[in-house]
Amino acid sequence: MKKRLILLGPPGAGKGTVGGRLGETLELPLVSSGDLLRENLKKGTEAGIKAKQYMEKGELVPDEIVIAMIEEELSKPSCDRGAILDGFPRTLSQAQMLDGLFECGDDVKVVYLKADDDFLVNRLSKRRVCDGCGKIYHLVNLPPEKEGLCDVCGGKLVQRNDDREEIIRRRLNVYRKMTAPLIEYYGKRNVLHIVPGDGKLEDTLDEIRRIVKW
Repeated sequence: MKKRLILLGPPGAGKGTVGGRLGETLELPLVSSGDLLRENLKKGTEAGIKAKQYMEKGELVPDEIVIAMIEEELSKPSCDRGAILDGFPRTLSQAQMLDGLFECGDDVKVVYLKADDDFLVNRLSKRRVCDGCGKIYHLVNLPPEKEGLCDVCGGKLVQRNDDREEIIRRRLNVYRKMTAPLIEYYGKRNVLHIVPGDGKLEDTLDEIRRIVKW
């Protein structure tokens, strides 16, 4: 039996941070569709080139591009015990595709991190990312020791194109239209748990650990 934890929530709800911390304690790898897409962008793969035009507009990347990346990642030995999924699925069709990748008897739990738009815009617009190692900072909540430079590798901190306010609000609109039906989909299967995404990180982690009980 593999352990499958799906983290749902709008952009900026903290799925990556929460997933990373949970991965350490649960000893499960974090599979992030966003990280996989950016990795392909950086490497200039065919999938990355196709995805770029959608990501820069704040639109969802087509299912066939994302599902192939996810399937490849889940088939690696590091995911033999299971995985934590961040940013996937984002649509009902992706959820149905993901069901096809899981095995009968897998322990599947879904956590939805809920937060309002103004909170999310404020969080994302102040996010910065190291262009060297990819470490994420926040100008208010998690600033670097030296302004503009990464604490880990000394790389330059940059703002992603999709972290500009106008793009963020567009992403949130896309999210509501395309992703919200997932709440109903997983709710009907009695695997959905709603957790505040705008509170203290440790409180969020404690609540999710109580839910999964792994």
